Amino acid sequence: MHEELRATGTKRVLRSFCRDSLKRWREDRSSPPNPFRSLHFSSSTSTTKFSPVLKSLKKKLAVGALPAIHRTAKAFKSYAETCASLLRQCADHHPLALGPALHAHTIKSGMSADRSISTKLLTMYSNWGWLDDRDRVFGEADGFDLFSWNYMIAAYARRGDLDAARHLFDRMPERNVVTWTVMVDGHMKCGKVRESIEYFERNPFRTVISWTAMMSGFVQNGLYFEALVIFHRMLESGLMPNEVTFTSVVRSCIGAGEFDLGRSIVGLIIKTNFERNLSVCNSLITLYLRMGDVDLARRVFDEMEERDVVSWTVLLDVYAEIGDLVEAHRIFDEMPERNEVSWSTMIARYSQNGEALEALRMFYHMLRDGYRPNVSCFSSALSASANLENLLFGSNVHCHAIKIGFDSDVYVASSLIDMYFKCGKLIDGRQLFGLLPEKNTACWNSMIAGFCYNGKVEEAEELFKNMPAKNVVSWNAIISGYAQNEHYNKVLQTFDDMLMSGQMPSQMTFSSVLHACANLPSLEKGKNLHSKIAKLGIQDEVFMGTALTDMYAKSGDIESSKKVFCRMPEKNEISWTAMIQGLADNGFAEESISLFEEMKETAIVPTEAIILSILCACSHCGLVDKGFHYFESMKKVYGIMPKEKHYTCMVDLLARAGHLREAEELISKMPVQPEANSWAALLSACSTYGDEEIGERAAKKLCELEKSNSAGYVLLANLYASCRRWKDVAKVRTLMKRTGLKKGGGCSWIQIRDQFHTFFSWDVKHQKSSEIYGVLQLLTSEMMA
Repeated sequence: MHEELRATGTKRVLRSFCRDSLKRWREDRSSPPNPFRSLHFSSSTSTTKFSPVLKSLKKKLAVGALPAIHRTAKAFKSYAETCASLLRQCADHHPLALGPALHAHTIKSGMSADRSISTKLLTMYSNWGWLDDRDRVFGEADGFDLFSWNYMIAAYARRGDLDAARHLFDRMPERNVVTWTVMVDGHMKCGKVRESIEYFERNPFRTVISWTAMMSGFVQNGLYFEALVIFHRMLESGLMPNEVTFTSVVRSCIGAGEFDLGRSIVGLIIKTNFERNLSVCNSLITLYLRMGDVDLARRVFDEMEERDVVSWTVLLDVYAEIGDLVEAHRIFDEMPERNEVSWSTMIARYSQNGEALEALRMFYHMLRDGYRPNVSCFSSALSASANLENLLFGSNVHCHAIKIGFDSDVYVASSLIDMYFKCGKLIDGRQLFGLLPEKNTACWNSMIAGFCYNGKVEEAEELFKNMPAKNVVSWNAIISGYAQNEHYNKVLQTFDDMLMSGQMPSQMTFSSVLHACANLPSLEKGKNLHSKIAKLGIQDEVFMGTALTDMYAKSGDIESSKKVFCRMPEKNEISWTAMIQGLADNGFAEESISLFEEMKETAIVPTEAIILSILCACSHCGLVDKGFHYFESMKKVYGIMPKEKHYTCMVDLLARAGHLREAEELISKMPVQPEANSWAALLSACSTYGDEEIGERAAKKLCELEKSNSAGYVLLANLYASCRRWKDVAKVRTLMKRTGLKKGGGCSWIQIRDQFHTFFSWDVKHQKSSEIYGVLQLLTSEMMA
């Protein structure tokens, strides 16, 4: 038969087989034909190769024989069994015309009311995603068994339609443990924790499955302590945990940070002989790695008798999370089997650790190897594209999302909005947001952050006001947006509004507000924030300690800055940079250099920012030789290529020390495009040392680079004034007027009752300017008297 299929083709064999099958059935009416009887093949390699064709052929042959089979009452049972078997096979495949045809046969023959047939129809339409047809089958059937009721309730719960699930639950003629567990699990997955607890407490059938479903639901909703309480209650009831229970309770210990309790759970796992279970071992690997015991985690992994893709993924995920991406990638390369989660883990970790190019490369290889990206994978790839401002790659990722059907997913959509805004495509981002059929808070937050990123603060404010619901990320987005665009007064005002709303600030919130305080004459406000941070017990964390160190240093309180820095139990490169830069900016250059040498003795490797800070310190102290030593060590010792800012710092170092020609020569020999600040530093030094020749060349270059900036003209005028060339000073000022350039005015701030007031010279914009000038005139007259 198999050789005949290959030789003559499927259609010809189908016609021949149907004709012979019906002929044999007419000759012997006493035994209904079995459509699959003559389709028996040996399990040879060639048969396996053509198995999809054979399966499809079996279904078509059976459907062709059905009209003949159900003509006799004797064949009725065989007909029903055949229909059920075919429907079961159809349910495992993508939508086929065969399925509805079978449904039509069952309706015509009156078999659609049969419970086995109805159940198979429910399964088929559910698997295909034809939910309306599934609901119609359930509504039109005369009756279903308990399995079918439970199946429909679970289907509604999975879809998030809890109202329909509760309606069926209330109508059920009887319930069992599965019914109650499905309701508990469905409400937990939709975040309805209180309702889920009510169903659990009413459940008369509490088995280990019920308790485990409740515990898993608490874990899914981040309620780890509540999950541990449920586990304790289950043990008190006398029930023995199973492998799913142990997996959930270990995850609870990890989430709650209860590692001592986790060790006790491990003892119970060993006593109940679950230490060899695959899923339990996977959870233990995560537990040990979260405890910081990498060696023990690796030992559990090495001793596992069986490993699956989850085992490998858990191991590489935690290595990546602790920052060891090299080891994580090595494990990824050794994996005998990978899935979408494995790829997604690596892409996400590279993106989160600033390795955007590597993340995009991994995404490309994932597609090349034929894997289907999930939501997390798309979000990570889009985040990497946004960080690189790579519109081309981001657009390609968008195309793949559309192909798979993930473009309307709210989390992918929020990443797409972020990508388009960071690439400067505001119109595309707005259109995408407007076309979304459903918008969650993440999409609104992406829009607010995107407008702030592009300097559109007013649009961000309008969106923030119109948001249907705000979370801490929403507040952080608008507060950090104000800080990025130097609207520091609004940062403080919005922070006060956040506190009034009852929303608890996060570390990101405090960081943005401290940054605003550092740029305003508001040391008192910064100290108040410090006290709030201390009450929350997060002042010693790296992120928070660094922000406080920077705030105090920029506010001029270097002693408080040093106290915060020294109290930090753990420091990273950003912490060292903030302290080194703070000391240099406040005139403690020697101490800054000493701290840099101390940092080199730790495990911290100098970064571009740290070396830039130390070069600034050398510049302020006039340490030319030491500055060149650190500058040359960038490439030779640390493998860091100097950027424009590093060269600008070296130009400033030479210019401040009076080496004007060497500074000009360094600018001309730069391997990168010189910054305008390089010429500005040289021009400023020329004014100090009275070098008109170099100064005029520097002023010309500066004006070419920044035609709309008045800084070059002002510095050149100062140079001429220092040389008493007043006519040239007048010419420069006349040229500035002719081109419409004005020198930016200096301003002063004053804080009165937590409000900041800004003043410029002869400013009349303040709402109480007339009263202020009146008092000033009175004081002047009193002083003159």
